[in-house]
Amino acid sequence: MHDLEAAKARAAAAYNAAADLFDHPANTFWDRFGRATIDRLSLRPRQTVLDVCCGSGASALPAAVAVGAEGRVIGVDLAENLLELARAKARQRGLSQAEFQAGDMMSLEFPAAVFDAVVCVFGIFFVPDMPGAVKELWHRVRPGGKLALTTWGPNFFEPANSVFWESIRREAPEIHKSFNPWDRISDPASLAAMLRDAGIETDHIVEEAGSHPIVSPEDWWTTLLGSGYRGTIDQLDAESLARVREANLCFIDESHLSGIEANVIYAVATKSA
Repeated sequence: MHDLEAAKARAAAAYNAAADLFDHPANTFWDRFGRATIDRLSLRPRQTVLDVCCGSGASALPAAVAVGAEGRVIGVDLAENLLELARAKARQRGLSQAEFQAGDMMSLEFPAAVFDAVVCVFGIFFVPDMPGAVKELWHRVRPGGKLALTTWGPNFFEPANSVFWESIRREAPEIHKSFNPWDRISDPASLAAMLRDAGIETDHIVEEAGSHPIVSPEDWWTTLLGSGYRGTIDQLDAESLARVREANLCFIDESHLSGIEANVIYAVATKSA
């Protein structure tokens, strides 16, 4: 299978599986950073927004509120189960201006230069060719419009992240990852360099230090199951799964860990008019 197709298949499978716990109260970081991304765009009523890798609507729904009933927000994601969650939330909130459809950033079926804003939160790094993906998104931004990318900063979910991957390495070294895909752009300089490779210059790249609370050991396990880690966990047999779970719960319990690092980087680029 081609690298891109394989990456798409893995991401879709992981996030379709994670949908059952994606919106769990232990996983408030999706909404927190999705909303913060939209806040940086200063959207106005009647504007149009494309949200790629929209998940269950963490950025698309705040965007829909910002553009109002006469605006339009289109959310695109590979994971149909997450799209169903987004549609249900839009219905509950009366946001008929938000619509959600299956698709991926490398084969967008939208005309050039039609959106006031194009958004991608925690998604651009899943594509092997990030500059190529960014060009696809930038192509859809109208003159004077904005592109917003949000990615993870350094030390993602540490110190618990390293403990998780060590527990995987012990049980199933063949699925252990030595790095996360977002490590390629986990500081402002590397993110700026990637954007330059896509032909985009911007001074609006902001690094924000933060943390995410871990109230109980079970919270950490819920975060693992309600995120991209699910793709790795679902490859374990029952006995290995039980040992990995126990190792992670014991670490949180014995270390009295109350939070993990959740550092993010926001980039906003404005297309010249």
